[in-house]
Amino acid sequence: MTDDRPVIAVIGASGSQGGAVVRALVDRGSFRVRAVTRNPSAYSGTADEVVAGDLTDPRSLEAAFTGAYGVFAVSNFIGAAIDEVSQGRNAVDAAALAGVRHFVWSTLPHVEEISGGEFHVPHFTDKAKVDALVRDADFESFTFVEAPFYFENLATVMAPQALPDGRVGWALPIPADARVVHAGSIADLGGVVAGAFDNPETVGQGAYLSSAAGLMSFQDFADTRGAQGHSIAIVEVPPQVYATFFPGADEMAQMMGYWVKHTYLGPNGDVAIAAARRVSTTTSTDFATWASAHMPAAAGS
Repeated sequence: MTDDRPVIAVIGASGSQGGAVVRALVDRGSFRVRAVTRNPSAYSGTADEVVAGDLTDPRSLEAAFTGAYGVFAVSNFIGAAIDEVSQGRNAVDAAALAGVRHFVWSTLPHVEEISGGEFHVPHFTDKAKVDALVRDADFESFTFVEAPFYFENLATVMAPQALPDGRVGWALPIPADARVVHAGSIADLGGVVAGAFDNPETVGQGAYLSSAAGLMSFQDFADTRGAQGHSIAIVEVPPQVYATFFPGADEMAQMMGYWVKHTYLGPNGDVAIAAARRVSTTTSTDFATWASAHMPAAAGS
């Protein structure tokens, strides 16, 4: 039996964002899902098909996008062979050449513009620089999706750690009670992207959508875990001290400084969240629900 559903090609299908998008699209069932990954033989997801594709290799992308109605593209800022602007340009150019009709780009706020140059956060701004390339590519439909601060970070790269005073928690370069973090589960981004592909007539002319569950502080995270029986302490440290903690910590300190002054999503965050919720194929997950299911019992105990 021929499957004549429109094809959506998903870049980074083995990663957090791409994997969430694949799952949501498969669950939706309206499209045939093509996983695009650098290593197809290692792919174990639920996509209908899997092909090779690499953001550093434009020809591989052209082949991966051939025959696709839509593309979801997310760049990689960790250990990438080329910068995120070049990655985005390669994806946009390949999609345009392949005749893709709806292009969804995973972006983030342009920190330098929003802050007037006060903060330098390349892994936000470089994604934002691709937005103009998307707009100028003459796609029939195009949508921007802004991933929030992942709840998942709090169980992985930012899991509570032993502090010098013997407590367990976070050392941060911002006040604990600064409610400036637009946060959400990465799984929810999939439903927003699926909803964007379902609704090009309402969000396909450059709408910004964010899957954030809401605006939180690290104290909110700690208090939620406290109510679940896990004590998390927070110690504020000067940004210049935090910048010495690990490779890349300086950019993280800059990022959090930007949050304090402008919030994670910047001045249009509420609009992007509301727009996402109008089209998402899944409901938004709050932190308490997520944490009770996914944060290890030992974290913050």
